[in-house]
Amino acid sequence: MNTKTLRNLRVVLWSLVAIVAVAATALYVFQPPARPLGITGQEFALNSTRGGAFTQDDLIGPPSLIFFGYTFCPDVCPTTLAETTAIRDALGLTPEQLRIIFVSVDPERDTLEMVKEYVEGFDPGVIGLVASSLEQTENAKAAFGVFSEKVGEPGDPYYLVNHTALTFLVNADGTFQGTISYEEDRDTATAKVKRLVGL
Repeated sequence: MNTKTLRNLRVVLWSLVAIVAVAATALYVFQPPARPLGITGQEFALNSTRGGAFTQDDLIGPPSLIFFGYTFCPDVCPTTLAETTAIRDALGLTPEQLRIIFVSVDPERDTLEMVKEYVEGFDPGVIGLVASSLEQTENAKAAFGVFSEKVGEPGDPYYLVNHTALTFLVNADGTFQGTISYEEDRDTATAKVKRLVGL
């Protein structure tokens, strides 16, 4: 193969590479890859205080504020539930416009009835989710990259649970938008919620 033929072949090959690159970019722009439900796309199924099961597919619906905690939590959980319900009230939003979802990380003690009474004490519109097993809890935690662990003496019924203290903002299409930190500035947190619901 002579030099001219090799040069022409290289031109053709590089042209093909350029065409493929342009086509791939256009495909990404006009049909971007689907974002996972939640954060990681991990499947999960939990019992809901509204009845029935709540799965990753149920993240699709009204925008949601999702928080992981437990009913025996002494400070972070009640503070977060009080703040999120206060923001929803201040914005004049209904549970149909913005869901607040509390996920228990302590299925050993938290029953569905306990969680229902707990969350509805803050607002009757709050949804509580509880697993039937530790494995189901781990799946739900994995869907959001949440960490939790029991602390205290073995066998102590009054153990505490260290856990991620973020509130996750989930869009109406079930995809992750961002987080609100524990005791984040109220105006900043409210602005994030307004963006979430399109106000």
